[in-house]
Amino acid sequence: MKGSLAPTCEADGVHVMKSFRRGFSSQSSFFPSLRSALLSGVAIAGLLAGSASLRAQTGDQTAPSQTTSPAAAPQQPDAVPAPGVELPANKAEKKQAALDKKAEEKADKAANKNKKEDKVVQSKDTRLQARRLKKDGGNLTADAKLPDKVLYDKALDAVKRGHYDIARLDLQTLLNTYPDSQFMMRAKLAVADSWYKEGGTAALTQAESEYKDFETFFPNAPEAAEAQMRVGDIYFREMDKPDRDYAKATHAEEEYRLMLQQYPDSTLVPDAKQRLREVQEVLANRESNIASFYSTHNNWAATIARYQTVVDTYPQYSHMDDTLIGLGDAYEAEAKYVRGLKLPEGPKAHLERIYDDEAIAAYSKVVTEHSAAPHVEDARDRLDAMGVPIPKPTAEQMAASEALEASRAQYRITDRARLFIMHSPDVVTAARMGDPTLVDPKQTLAPDVARKTQTDFADALNPNAKPAAAAAPAAATDSGEAAAPAAAAPAAAAAPLALQDLPTAGAAAATNGSSAVTTDVSAGSAGSAGSSAGGSSMGVEIVSPSSGSSGSTPAAAPAADPNANGGLKAVGPTNNTPLPPVEKPAAAPDQVNDVANTATPQGAAAPANGKKVKPEFDKGDESSSKHKKKKGLDKLNPF
Repeated sequence: MKGSLAPTCEADGVHVMKSFRRGFSSQSSFFPSLRSALLSGVAIAGLLAGSASLRAQTGDQTAPSQTTSPAAAPQQPDAVPAPGVELPANKAEKKQAALDKKAEEKADKAANKNKKEDKVVQSKDTRLQARRLKKDGGNLTADAKLPDKVLYDKALDAVKRGHYDIARLDLQTLLNTYPDSQFMMRAKLAVADSWYKEGGTAALTQAESEYKDFETFFPNAPEAAEAQMRVGDIYFREMDKPDRDYAKATHAEEEYRLMLQQYPDSTLVPDAKQRLREVQEVLANRESNIASFYSTHNNWAATIARYQTVVDTYPQYSHMDDTLIGLGDAYEAEAKYVRGLKLPEGPKAHLERIYDDEAIAAYSKVVTEHSAAPHVEDARDRLDAMGVPIPKPTAEQMAASEALEASRAQYRITDRARLFIMHSPDVVTAARMGDPTLVDPKQTLAPDVARKTQTDFADALNPNAKPAAAAAPAAATDSGEAAAPAAAAPAAAAAPLALQDLPTAGAAAATNGSSAVTTDVSAGSAGSAGSSAGGSSMGVEIVSPSSGSSGSTPAAAPAADPNANGGLKAVGPTNNTPLPPVEKPAAAPDQVNDVANTATPQGAAAPANGKKVKPEFDKGDESSSKHKKKKGLDKLNPF
């Protein structure tokens, strides 16, 4: 088998060799012959082997330097170059320098670790106590172990945790046990704060009372302004929407105004002003909504009164442009009503001019003072439709309007969600600048507007009535001297008359025949004869006991002149004799049986000994729990 394959392999190798020679000789090559190529390959291999041996020798020389310890590093000062000196080109020296640097860094870390271990680390409680002392400053004593201080801190911690009852017990213990403590004022304020944070109608009412007590006991303390601010916040939290009860909003406005007036130098003044602006935004929104309702029912007097109140009282209202436009529309509606009346041309033109001027003034105020408002174009369109030149605002008016509108916040998603879920008023667009109104101006009422309208109609229809009315006071001044005595007479009767001031019958008859007739039973009444009155009045008879005979029967009244009272009979009983005393009623007669020939029943007859006899009980006919019950078939027997 091998013999048969050997010639084949040799033949194949010779064939391959011959083909290689033919291919090598057929192509152009750098070497002239195959032998030169093989020699050059052997030479290149030798060079590569020499370089490999040289690298191995270099590695053997650097191996001892790598095994040296960090302590031996300072013995080679040349390994770390000085600053500004170039590093050597040898890789071994570079590597040695890097190793030395790492050794130094390790030594520095070990030294820092030893310093940290020597440092005292404060506990969590120590750091918390340090922060509390830093926050309180110098108001607290250095000794934190005082019993009043412990109670106060314990109460504050209970308030933070929501345990308001426990906190109030600790604070009340502090107030009762340590009346001279330096924490007494803070403890009293903390009691009110605990009620405020607890929330609820009853708790907020108690908080208001506690804050008022704090202001009474500590009126000059800096915390008094905070207490008054909290009272306003209580009503602000309870404030409802504009279309609901506005009593809480009115109370909140009063409390914030009181805070600003009593504590103008407090640091809480900016917050109080902002809250007052928000409260007035709610009140203005309520008045504006009521005016809009009246306008839908064509009640223009009430509409004008409500809109005018908003304009005068709440100048920072966010919808002031709508309010002024509504006010102008109300006056225009009245002017339109006048145009439809059948009046003379002169009075009609006069009335139209009055209402048109009021409407133009309202529209012009929107254009000039609220030029940055969103509905200013509506006011310009109305002025243009009336044929009136549109006024131009000044630079100061434009700047003030832009600043006011820029201070208002914009609605966010959270605000929309809160207003949708919570039952609270919308104060997002309230102004953030400007001073709120601290004193309400005179309120415009609908009856006043209606009376002014009637006066305008009367003046337009009767232009000559006005000078006549003005001449009346002048005539009165000319005849002032003549009218003085006549006016003096009613002035004398200003004071009410007393019983002792009325004259007696004799004195009145002697003074004036037409005076009031009074009859006094006591003949010696002092002071009666000295007082007399003129004029005609009804006769009155005063019945009073005599001063000298107390408890006895009064004397009969003297006979009076029948003509002294103008023929009228005096009022009063003619017989003043007292009635006899009330006697005891007689005993009722005994009852008698009027039926003839009838004996009194035995049950109705009274027993001889006076005691009531109880009737006997028939056990066969009746059944009772107190007596023996029926047995057997007797229970079924109804008879």
